[in-house]
Amino acid sequence: MLNKKDLQIIASLRKNSRQRLTKISKNLKIPVSTIFARIKQNEKTLLLQNTTLLDFSYLGFNTRAHIFFKAKEAKKKEFIDYLHLNENVNSLYKVNNGFDCMAEVVFKNLKHLEDFLEKIDIKFGIKKKEVHYILDDLKREKFFSDPETIDLIV
Repeated sequence: MLNKKDLQIIASLRKNSRQRLTKISKNLKIPVSTIFARIKQNEKTLLLQNTTLLDFSYLGFNTRAHIFFKAKEAKKKEFIDYLHLNENVNSLYKVNNGFDCMAEVVFKNLKHLEDFLEKIDIKFGIKKKEVHYILDDLKREKFFSDPETIDLIV
């Protein structure tokens, strides 16, 4: 079971995973050795991956969408495997309410996204899909990222 120190460390890492452990130690008043040990203890279980959030538009990828898919039962596994391997699929989730999965996709432009959808329709015979274009980020990856508000969350 995680205690308050663990939760504060995790929140600090969520806020900025590149900050030095000495800075986290100073802010939380926890010894660096304790922070290091807690991080090591939680790697690969709670702490799944260190990553960087990107503004894809700076790289020329201006079209993002969340797409809900319902595949034909006979092609479902093959379709999910295809999405796993597709480089334009940023995230993939299993969902409910009449759909099999939801993919967050990133493309240079709307034409490339439409070509992707057409190819999927032809190859897998998608039964149902819903496309929701992402126009702007209003809030992104903020849950559990403030060590001072841990008591409000748990």
